[in-house]
Amino acid sequence: GQFSISANSAGSIPLSEQLANLVGQLADQLEEDAQATVAQEREQLARERLNFQNQARQAEGRIQQLESQSSGLTEQLQAAQQALQQEQQQRQQAEIENARLLQANRDLEERLQDRDGQIRSLEEKHQHARDALEHYRQASKEQREQEQRRHETQVQQLQLELRQLQQTLIIKQDELTQLNRDNARLLAEARQLQKEQHAQQQLLAQKVQALEAAQSALTGAERANETLEQRCCTLQEEVSRLGEASVIQTQQAQGLQERLIEANAQLKLLGAPLANSDGARST
Repeated sequence: GQFSISANSAGSIPLSEQLANLVGQLADQLEEDAQATVAQEREQLARERLNFQNQARQAEGRIQQLESQSSGLTEQLQAAQQALQQEQQQRQQAEIENARLLQANRDLEERLQDRDGQIRSLEEKHQHARDALEHYRQASKEQREQEQRRHETQVQQLQLELRQLQQTLIIKQDELTQLNRDNARLLAEARQLQKEQHAQQQLLAQKVQALEAAQSALTGAERANETLEQRCCTLQEEVSRLGEASVIQTQQAQGLQERLIEANAQLKLLGAPLANSDGARST
């Protein structure tokens, strides 16, 4: 028999199952060959036994014929001594042939026993081969089941990790959306602060023109203006950093509000001496 595995099936069947199929085919072929050999040996032994039986029957018939001739020739002993001698020689030859056939029968029986022993040995070997094949198939089946369970466990772990990652992604997306909203709100507040600063600068310029006589107050106002400009620049830089570092936007927004309140308070303080100066000039 030929053992072959097609290319299409080899690509889809695991190697362990291919080896199991190959071992099964080999065991089946060995069993068929052994059965054919045993059948041939038994046929040969049957033929040899039949030949021996035929020869034995012929020898027995010959012996009976010789014994009949011997008893018939007893009365003619003196007249047929030469024939009797010939008959005796034939009888001796027949006895020799009979002994030879008996020995051949014993040899044939011994050969038959040897063949029977060989047949039993082959049957035992075939049984061992079948037992080994069954053990291998069972081991392969258990290994495939273990691999299947391990694969299912890995798939479940990966699915759990995927769900966790999806939940984490949703949370991060919500956080990013909230940060974008906070960033937009802080940018709007910064623009409003810039507008208010611009208005305060215009008002400050008007008051500076009206305070030409109040040099000390003007100097203080200029210093306050420089301070406000520096703080506005600082606020603008902080607003820019808010777009890049959204994690601390809330704290920066609170700082901006506190500084805006402080700037308004200083502007009010600067506005108070200017108002006093205008009142003195009007008097």
